[in-house]
Amino acid sequence: MSNEIIKYDPELNTIPLRKFTPVEMNLFFSIVSRMRDKGDQTVRLTFEQLKELSDYKPTANNRFEDDIERTYTKLMGLHFGKYSKSGLDRDLFVMFTKFQIRGEAGIPYVDIEIYKDALPLLNNLDTWVRYALTEFRELHSGYAKTAFRCLKGFRTTGYAYFTKEQFFEFLDIPTSYWNKTTNIDQFVLKPIKEELTPLFRGLTIRKKYGKGRGKPVVGYSFAWKPEKKDANDFSQGKFQDERQKLFNIQHNGELTEQEKWRAIDKVKHLPLGTTEKEALAEQQLEHDKKIKDQVRQELLAELRKGY
Repeated sequence: MSNEIIKYDPELNTIPLRKFTPVEMNLFFSIVSRMRDKGDQTVRLTFEQLKELSDYKPTANNRFEDDIERTYTKLMGLHFGKYSKSGLDRDLFVMFTKFQIRGEAGIPYVDIEIYKDALPLLNNLDTWVRYALTEFRELHSGYAKTAFRCLKGFRTTGYAYFTKEQFFEFLDIPTSYWNKTTNIDQFVLKPIKEELTPLFRGLTIRKKYGKGRGKPVVGYSFAWKPEKKDANDFSQGKFQDERQKLFNIQHNGELTEQEKWRAIDKVKHLPLGTTEKEALAEQQLEHDKKIKDQVRQELLAELRKGY
């Protein structure tokens, strides 16, 4: 499952996944990865397959089948559409028409069928967004997950710009944050920077300011080293993947030392603060060594004076 690829039409990225938790996003895109090029046939996924695909971690309060049901319930609230050039004719539809959960007897499974008008989202793709399921599911923040799949839509250009309204709507940022820059920086941009820097070499995030009183933020731009059109999304092995991520962190001048330490902890799956403690301890040892060397030199100088 380490080399599972998610691939779909870019239109799917234009639909905000409102109120989806990271667990529900993992489940949805795990399903998407297995529905590609299956046409209108019913696809059966066992609970074990879905758990492995989504790297599902059980909690005390939730059952797996309940999480699947919640995911589908939220999917039912998403509406895709076809619009005429005039905008007068509009056809709205949901992505799946069949979603049966069977967990009572035998091997529990889910049967899923895509709606006929949604077939172009996953079948016979002329253009697409593509990325590794493993990279997506290992992201912790819902904001980072959404930004990741959006930036992957611009993978070969290395640049994406969003107006403030587009950015806030797409990430489903609470309206209470809209005029609070500190909240956006702390709870939205910070996790995006920390979690996506390992995956996008040279990632930078810039705010665009408008005119007028206080120079309000009117947009956000993202830039990184473009990927080649034939870039390989498959894992190169745990050691090589981690090595590349750590390289991207260490060589990114946009992150503070604290942000780099947190990013390293997440890549290495360590408790947050581990790398910081190690770095500070190393700095303290280096400081103590310098003090000892300085004292030693002073003592030697005093001894030489005595002779």
